[in-house]
Amino acid sequence: MLRSYQRDALEAAQRHISESFDSFVIEAATGAGKSHIIAALSEWLWNVSGKRVLCLAPSKELIEQNHKKFLATGHPASIFSSSAGQKSLRHHVVFGTPGTVINALDRFANFAAVIVDECHGITPTIKKIIADLKKKNPKLRVVGFTATPYRMNTGYIYKINMDGTPTDHDGYYTKLIYSIQARELIAMGYLTPPTTEATSEHYATAALEVNRMGKFDAAEVERAFEGHGRKTAYIVADVVRFSANRKGVLLFAATVQHAQEILSSLPPHNSAIVTGITGKREREKILADFHARRIKYLVNVAVLTTGFDAPHVDVIALLRATESASLLQQIIGRGLRLSEGKRDCLILDYAENIERHCPDGDLFNPEIKDPRVAPGGAPIEVRCPECSLWQQFKPRRNDEGFGCSEDGYFVDLAGTKTSTPSHYGRRCTGFIKVGWNYERCSYRWTLKECPKCDHENDIAARRCERCKAEMVDPNEKLRLEFARIKSDPYSASSDLVLNWSAKKWVSKKGNVTLKVDFVTECRSFSVWYMPESGRQWRELCIAAHGEVVPTVDDFLAKRPSLEIKRVTAMKSKSTGFYTVLNYNEEVQNEV
Repeated sequence: MLRSYQRDALEAAQRHISESFDSFVIEAATGAGKSHIIAALSEWLWNVSGKRVLCLAPSKELIEQNHKKFLATGHPASIFSSSAGQKSLRHHVVFGTPGTVINALDRFANFAAVIVDECHGITPTIKKIIADLKKKNPKLRVVGFTATPYRMNTGYIYKINMDGTPTDHDGYYTKLIYSIQARELIAMGYLTPPTTEATSEHYATAALEVNRMGKFDAAEVERAFEGHGRKTAYIVADVVRFSANRKGVLLFAATVQHAQEILSSLPPHNSAIVTGITGKREREKILADFHARRIKYLVNVAVLTTGFDAPHVDVIALLRATESASLLQQIIGRGLRLSEGKRDCLILDYAENIERHCPDGDLFNPEIKDPRVAPGGAPIEVRCPECSLWQQFKPRRNDEGFGCSEDGYFVDLAGTKTSTPSHYGRRCTGFIKVGWNYERCSYRWTLKECPKCDHENDIAARRCERCKAEMVDPNEKLRLEFARIKSDPYSASSDLVLNWSAKKWVSKKGNVTLKVDFVTECRSFSVWYMPESGRQWRELCIAAHGEVVPTVDDFLAKRPSLEIKRVTAMKSKSTGFYTVLNYNEEVQNEV
C-alpha cells in the first residue's frame, strides 16, 4: 500500500503522461521509497498502454531491489542484467542495467516507457537506449527518479521547475513534476533527522579544485588525505568518541591507501573496510557482518554512496572531499532511514564538504551551480581583514544597490559599512604560519557566536568548538523557518528570538554606537543604537537590564538580567535598516 506522498507522486506522473510526451523527473529523497512508486507506475503504464516498460538502474543491487518491489504488486517481471545473472524479456515489465541493455537493443521493441532510477546519473549509454526506443515508438515516455536532480557540471537535470519557471539549466529532462524532500519526510516521521557536531580537526581541502572532467586531481587528493598519520589518528579518535553510544558508523575515505590508514586507527575487532578491489565474497561477508551488527565501523571508498541500505547506521563520518552536492546528499541519505531506537543520525564532516556545498549551513539546501551560467553575477574579489588574502566568492543579491567594501561587506547608501557580507563566503580560505605549521585563517564572514563563551563558530555548528556548549540546533531552526517563513521584511513582524548579541561599533563618522545582532525564527538582522537616540535606547536597556544605562560601555559591562524572547521589527524602504518597534510583545493567534 502506497503512502500518501507516494500516491501523490504517482498521480502527478499519470497526469503528466496523459497530457504530454515530454520527459519528466520525480524528486524523492533517499528513503522515500522510490521503488514502490516505480512499481506502481510501471504497472499502470503497462495496463493503460498494453506495451512493455523498461526500468533502468545503475547497479545490480538497485535492479534487484526494484524488481522485488514490483513483484509485490502481484505481477511477474523480468530482469535483464549480466551482473544480476539474468537476461530475460519474458514479461511486460523489464528491469535492466544500461550496460547490458545497450548490447541487445535489437531485442527491445514495443516499449511504452523508460523509467530511469538514479536519473541524475544520465550517461551516453542511457541516452542511446532512449533514442533507439524512441525511433521505434515516437510516443515513448521517459521518466526519471532521483533524490538529487542535479549534476556538478551542468546544474539541474531538468529545464522547467514545478511552478513552470525555467531553471536556466540545459537539463536532459524537460520538467520536474513532483518533489518530496528529506525535511518533509522527517517532519512526517518517515526519516531520521540528521544532526551535526563541531569537529576540532579537519583535512586541508580548501585548495582542491575540480578539473575539466569535474573531478579533483588525484595527486592533490593524495596530498590532502594520505600520509597524515597523526592527523588521521586524531580524527578517527574523534569519530570513535562521538560514536560511543551509537550503533553503526559509516566512514567515507578518499583513497584506498587513506582507507587503510583510517582502519589502522579503528578498533580492529569491530571494524572492516570495503573498496572497489574487495572481492565479491569478502564484500558480501563484510556487509552481512555490518548489517548484523557484528562490526560497528565500516570504512569504504566510493562503493557505499548509493544503493546501500543499513537502517541502523546513525553516524556518517566524511573523511573525504566530495566534488558534487549530489554525492554529498547521497552520502548523508545513507544514515536517514528509520531503525528501532534510532533518534537521529550524526553527520561528522572532516573535509569541509558542508561548507563547500551548503554555504547557508542547511544540509538539505545545497548550492547548485551550472558552470556555463553565472547566477547572481560574476564572482567578486574580497580581501580577508585578518590575513589580507584576496579571494573570490559568489556575490549575494543586492536589490538595495549598496556598495561593497574591500573586506567583503555591504556599504549602505549613507556610506556606513554594514555587518552583512556582500558574498556567500563563510570563512577565509587562506592559511597562516603559526610556529612550524600552517593553520587555516580563522576569519569568518558568517558565523554563530557561542552564547556562553562568545567563541565564533561556523553557522552549521551545533556545539561550540571551544566550550562544547550546545547552541541553536540548525535542524530545529529549519523546522521553525519552514513552519512560518515571513517573506516581507517591510511589514512589522513579531518573531521568536533564537539568539542576540551586542558589541561596540564606531560608525564611519566616528559616532560610538551599540550594534545588536538578532537571530529570529524567520530572519537575521542588525540594529544600531545610540544613547542619544532617546526612546529606542531606553526600550532596549529596559528589555535587557530592567533599567536605563547611560553609555554603550555601561550596557556591555552589565550582564543582561532579563530575557528578550521576542522582537517586533520592520525594515525601512528608504534607508534599508531595521528598526525594533517593541520587545516581548504578545502575539495574536495566527491564521
